[in-house]
Amino acid sequence: MKPTVERDQEFTVFVRAHRAGLVRLAVLLLSGDQGRAGDAVQTALTRLYLAWPRIRGRNPVAYARRCVVNATIDDHRIVFRRREQVHAQVPDTAEPEQPYTDYADLRALLGCLPARTRAAVVLRYVEGLDVEAAAQAMDCSKGTVRSQSSRGLVRLRKVLPQPSNTSH
Repeated sequence: MKPTVERDQEFTVFVRAHRAGLVRLAVLLLSGDQGRAGDAVQTALTRLYLAWPRIRGRNPVAYARRCVVNATIDDHRIVFRRREQVHAQVPDTAEPEQPYTDYADLRALLGCLPARTRAAVVLRYVEGLDVEAAAQAMDCSKGTVRSQSSRGLVRLRKVLPQPSNTSH
């Protein structure tokens, strides 16, 4: 077993490399709520840190993604959520890899989906994971990912503006 200092350094390197992507995933899963997304990622990283000795040699990105999905789904299950006051600027935030304003329409559309359906759609069509990787991230069967993705797409098609058929 590696000394704790070396293990902590490995974990720190991993977090620096992947945190922004995990936050972006959480923001999409939580319909654009950056505060709750940050909390979900922090919860996921805590779980990841606790599991780091046994998963660091395997696929820690997949495990981290799974932790984020679980944390965002757990967030939806909380009956009582402490409401915080919103301020114009949030102090000490990490810079996202891409500005979230690019995702405004997507976040609004994803907001109409239930949490697990949203997770399947985001993992498959935004993050570009195959069915197996999405199933691993969601801790469910491949059939569940397929059915949730299908339901999500049907629901999104109902709310998407339809292109006009004007022929010249």
